[in-house]
Amino acid sequence: MLLSQFFLFISGAEIAMILFIAVLIMGADKIPEFARSLGKGINEVKHATNEIKGEIKKSSSELDNKSSNITKEIKKVKEDIDSISSSIKRDL
Repeated sequence: MLLSQFFLFISGAEIAMILFIAVLIMGADKIPEFARSLGKGINEVKHATNEIKGEIKKSSSELDNKSSNITKEIKKVKEDIDSISSSIKRDL
């Protein structure tokens, strides 16, 4: 979000000037290699982010399954207690 706001303040002439300076510093033959390595780095970050998201979703679903099992056990115990207490109430 902050990065996209930053680019709103840069005009086309300023971007051209930055590219010109980059060509002067790195040389024209190094620019494609730099862009390629930058693309690979971004791809690796996306891959790592997707892996982390997958792990979070997996652990979340496991937690949901465990909590539903616990809820079932609680309901079962409650029904058992209700059946025992109802027979005690009838006796009284």
